[in-house]
Amino acid sequence: MRLAIKYDSAVVDPDGVVTGHDAGATLVRRLLRVFPGAEIVGSGPRRYRDLDVLPLEFVDAADTVVLDMDVTDSLAVWQTLRRSHPEPRLMNFVWFSTSQMRHPVERATLALSCASFPTFANSERTASEVREIVNFWTVPQLAEKARIAWVNLGIRLEHVQPRAATDEPVVLYPAIYLSERKNPRLFLDVVERIARRTPIRVEARLHESHLISEQAMRLSRQRWAWVGPLTATREDYWHALARTTAFLATAVEESYGLEYVEALVAGAVGIFPDRPWVHALLPAGYPFLYRTPEEAEDMLLRAVTDPAACLARMDAACGGDFQGWLRARHDDDLFERAIADRVHEWFGDVPAVVPGG
Repeated sequence: MRLAIKYDSAVVDPDGVVTGHDAGATLVRRLLRVFPGAEIVGSGPRRYRDLDVLPLEFVDAADTVVLDMDVTDSLAVWQTLRRSHPEPRLMNFVWFSTSQMRHPVERATLALSCASFPTFANSERTASEVREIVNFWTVPQLAEKARIAWVNLGIRLEHVQPRAATDEPVVLYPAIYLSERKNPRLFLDVVERIARRTPIRVEARLHESHLISEQAMRLSRQRWAWVGPLTATREDYWHALARTTAFLATAVEESYGLEYVEALVAGAVGIFPDRPWVHALLPAGYPFLYRTPEEAEDMLLRAVTDPAACLARMDAACGGDFQGWLRARHDDDLFERAIADRVHEWFGDVPAVVPGG
């Protein structure tokens, strides 16, 4: 049996490589690494040296587990697969914040999908949200049988690079989008006030669709700011993180927070809003949680003027080793083992390559 990954936004270049820096593309690449020989559901058919891209109608439903990252269309996917096999094998992967689905039809569709098919979530928080939605929007006969599992996505720790000194402290906008949920206006307001008080360099690496937004233009006009496209390679991305002093998180909601974990593991001081998604990500007693813009400004000022003292406080919150705490809980080896185990539990033997396996 094999795996087919359905993610409608996946882009495969002429060499058969899944491109893109967004979380979805990154996850597809990780899944392809875990499940060698996996296919991608997309337009085609197209065959590359190490990857096949097939329309859903061409997938061998008798011998394939379809992992749906789009989730809300799982019922339609199942109906298509059932034309060629009476019992299609289908699972959901909820890797996004369910709060972005606000319309009752969206939430009801998500609930029915996750109640009907085994569902894997990218964090405990996301799994809890999915369970709540299923319980609220479906009948008890479905909700009671829902199979929902989770693990933290984690990061590839071997990518972390040694810290690099900079002439001025570097403040990162820790996202690639300037969408409302990320609350970029608060970030801009705070860093503008900080720049009036002490020298800083603000860096924002944005998806091309957001480079010409009003907020991007507002930031790019500042002499102390750099706004540009995403880094060309993951190595460049981690090189940039290695020289980042601090970041200011302003998101209202996150399902996990991959960008923040990566920046923290790279050694940056993270300033976070005091919100439930943050508490799921960080240790109890983390010292830099703000409730007001004024608190955010005060904390970020300390982070850029005395980062060593701030890092020491972060260590103290974890018994002396914040990096060790992070690495133990956000290693993508845990993700790879967990999703492979769940696929095996739910569907049987699907070849997988996992750490220690």
